[in-house]
Amino acid sequence: MATAARKAPAKSKSDGKSGLSAPKPADFTKDEELAAYRHMLLIRRFEEKAGQLYGMGFIGGFCHLYIGQEAVVTGMKMALIDGDQMITAYRDHGHMLAMELSPRGVMAELTGRRGGLSRGKGGSMHMFSKEKHFYGGHGIVGAQVSLGTGLAFANRYRGNNNVSLTYFGDGAANQGQVYESFNMASLWKLPVIYIIENNRYAMGTSVSRSSAETDFSHRGASFKIPGIQVDGMDVRAVKAAGDLATEWCRAGNGPLILEMQTYRYRGHSMSDPAKYRSKEEVQKMRSEHDPIEQVKARLIEKKWATEDELKTIDKEVRDVVADAAEFAQNDAEPDPSELWTDVVL
Repeated sequence: MATAARKAPAKSKSDGKSGLSAPKPADFTKDEELAAYRHMLLIRRFEEKAGQLYGMGFIGGFCHLYIGQEAVVTGMKMALIDGDQMITAYRDHGHMLAMELSPRGVMAELTGRRGGLSRGKGGSMHMFSKEKHFYGGHGIVGAQVSLGTGLAFANRYRGNNNVSLTYFGDGAANQGQVYESFNMASLWKLPVIYIIENNRYAMGTSVSRSSAETDFSHRGASFKIPGIQVDGMDVRAVKAAGDLATEWCRAGNGPLILEMQTYRYRGHSMSDPAKYRSKEEVQKMRSEHDPIEQVKARLIEKKWATEDELKTIDKEVRDVVADAAEFAQNDAEPDPSELWTDVVL
């Protein structure tokens, strides 16, 4: 089995615990800023439309929106090469769009139509694309962590240069199978990046009330897995951390934890009124740390785009989302015979 030389990427000032600390935010070019703006805006507008369709009854069951957390998947995707995998939990629409899955296919799956990515049988929490190296969407809390570790094992077994990006939340970080996975990944030096999306509330419970250790970058310490805290509201900071982490894994150093300090603007799911936090708290995050507005401000300040040009991008994105919604509302439902496909008896 081919094994890369084990060397660490260049380090910023050590935090004294892991030997690694967050690098400086990436210095984006004009094209990178514009690409990040467009990709994050697509996720935001898509999720807003999904929320509307849920309210209208076109989407049933569970639906967890990613509004506010767009910089995490956008920045990490910018650090990937072809063949790198992504796997996540049930707040997954943004991850799918970041991996360039069809907006039509994602929205049609939400509405349970045959044109959906799982042919209308998976819904919001269960969509996959082997072609795009996206392995779900998983409804069981923490279950994807073991699977993502398995993807990394396959990469090491095959001797390729690919990395598994395994996402989970601050609530799932307390699950037992997460630590079994940490142990295995560290023991076998598997190329997996554990991305903890710390949006501060596990369902409706703040991390301070549910976690003895609220610095999630330390969660792998007993398994000798280094961790880094990242400003998950700044796409440049995410990209820089993603570059460091993928380089670390490709060099054969084993797993790494990235704690993305982010924030969701909506409730845990569409049924959550989010009364456990104040409106002022949410508004403060929106006004001071919104990931999309940060990019917009930089583009205008550097004269890389005008207000009108950015409005044009927004219109183009809205048109893509409107087309996806139109398709999802009018596509045919799955044939009853689909009940018997993809089922092992």
